[in-house]
Amino acid sequence: MTVVARLRAAGCVFAEDEARLLSAEARTPAELDTMIRRRVDGEPLEVILGWAEFHGLRITVEPGVFVPRQRSELLVRHAVALAGPGAVVLDLCCGTGALGAAIATELPGIQLYAADIEPAAVRCARINVANAGGEVFEGDLYAPLPASLRGRVDLLVVNAPYVPTDAIAMMPPEARDHEPRVALDGGHDGVDVHRRVAAEALQWLAPGGHLLIETGETQSANTAEAMAHNDLKPEVSTDDDLYATIVVGARH
Repeated sequence: MTVVARLRAAGCVFAEDEARLLSAEARTPAELDTMIRRRVDGEPLEVILGWAEFHGLRITVEPGVFVPRQRSELLVRHAVALAGPGAVVLDLCCGTGALGAAIATELPGIQLYAADIEPAAVRCARINVANAGGEVFEGDLYAPLPASLRGRVDLLVVNAPYVPTDAIAMMPPEARDHEPRVALDGGHDGVDVHRRVAAEALQWLAPGGHLLIETGETQSANTAEAMAHNDLKPEVSTDDDLYATIVVGARH
């Protein structure tokens, strides 16, 4: 059975593309066979390859991390439009650091910082933001950040979990079984982490700064409410092609 046929039989919708990528990455026939078996068993393609394509970049990923989604391009687009020269950018709940790395490619010269609670994600992020001279911190939300960043952040970009706890069981197995729960579980309504982020945002944002949070279409009203409750002016933006929704909160 060909590589394409094995992948198609396992339910891979883009079997031809995946076969091409796996064949290109494998160094030996035995390694290719192992990679195919991992994919047939449901492991995310990006983890098997060791990288995910995002905004034209190869983002390093490893097992047990949140794989960047193409929908996050909407957040990158808005961040780039809002940033000024030499902007201070903080990628909070950064995962692999894909957002920060992508923004840095569009805006050379920014000061980039990132933070995540997951050690595996932090390892990947340190690789992915290295070219931009980014610094990555490990810990819960703002806790590990240096005090010198307070009141200096121009763009606070966040892709925190926004799946309601009860909905995780309905997620695709690739995410549900292979990505860390902390990167998926947004609490009872999906917005628990967004509320925590918004509650402290003003302490870190510079005058005229913006908080940008990726969210779900059904969660967007609650994400916006969390920002408004903490003295930020929220605006919801969607992209139907990307199936993406973000909320941008401006500091008054």
